[in-house]
Amino acid sequence: MGQAPVERVNFRPSVLVEEVAETLAKAILEGVFKGGEQLVEMKLQRQFGISRSPLREAFRVLEKKGLVVIVPRKGTFVKAITPKDIEDNFPVRAVLEGLAAREAHARMTSEHLETLEKCLDGMREAAKKQDPMEYMEHHIRFHETFIEASGNQVLIKLLTNLRMHSLWHRFSYKYYKEDFHKSLAVHQEILDLFKDQGADKQELEKVVRDHIQVALGRFLAYLDEQSPVPRGRERESNNQAERS
Repeated sequence: MGQAPVERVNFRPSVLVEEVAETLAKAILEGVFKGGEQLVEMKLQRQFGISRSPLREAFRVLEKKGLVVIVPRKGTFVKAITPKDIEDNFPVRAVLEGLAAREAHARMTSEHLETLEKCLDGMREAAKKQDPMEYMEHHIRFHETFIEASGNQVLIKLLTNLRMHSLWHRFSYKYYKEDFHKSLAVHQEILDLFKDQGADKQELEKVVRDHIQVALGRFLAYLDEQSPVPRGRERESNNQAERS
């Protein structure tokens, strides 16, 4: 049942390692494969119609992206997500993405602005339909557009990895819902600042950075609601245990 998205794809026998890795990454991000679940080689070989060698190469690609853990003589397992992973990810991403927005402002072309407009329109339509998956697709493209516009290859590479993990965190807790109204408002503000050639770049950087930090706060609050023991109390209990 969990393998259905893979089974629906018809690959050529000569499928590229990148295609396999991309398909498996998408399945992991969407929660088809859960944290801690083993990726069974023989089953995946049959589904993709490939041999062990390219599949294992694809596993290594996923390992470099931090999506799986390869345990010698045991197999390949989907990396489990913890609140600590999320707390480590978002602040770093907030700083770097704010910097990318700042650098992108002067390099923003009419094509970039048009793409941002279309993404925001798509987000509005998805919000009307209460479709978080569609909303997230347009939301991702909105951010990718100004990150790419920054022209800073170091930032682009770092943020590609950080944003992929951020997306994974959201899909791993699929009942988390984006606050559409607040999200749309801040993305409109970001777009308006990009359109204004005289806008304060520091303000733009701060708006993007704060937007991501607020998302972290909402996400961790959601995790607290789902946990039988709030994280604050859990830390307090752990501290008491260490002192005793």
